[in-house]
Amino acid sequence: MNQPQPPDRISAVALSHSAKDLTPVVVAKGYGVVAESIIRVARDNGLYVHSSPDLVRLLMDVDLDARIPPQLYVAVAELLAWLHKIEHGKATADYIDAINRQDRNAP
Repeated sequence: MNQPQPPDRISAVALSHSAKDLTPVVVAKGYGVVAESIIRVARDNGLYVHSSPDLVRLLMDVDLDARIPPQLYVAVAELLAWLHKIEHGKATADYIDAINRQDRNAP
């Protein structure tokens, strides 16, 4: 069940994906001190932390260890492609296409 977030509480969602399974998975999420911990651990491990309150609100409805829903593929893929461009100096539309192909082939 979706629990409304108080407007002054920080929220965070951590996603993970692999070359084998391109669809990102929610691996951590929380509000308040849990969110602060997620952000701190990400930064401590050299991971990029992006602020997107609207996207986080939508991702908070996804169960832990669950793939993101197809409705969020484009938003998340665009974010990951942008991050890839920053990290590697080039954009990749192939990543977005690969996620869409994988979804069409999913059972």
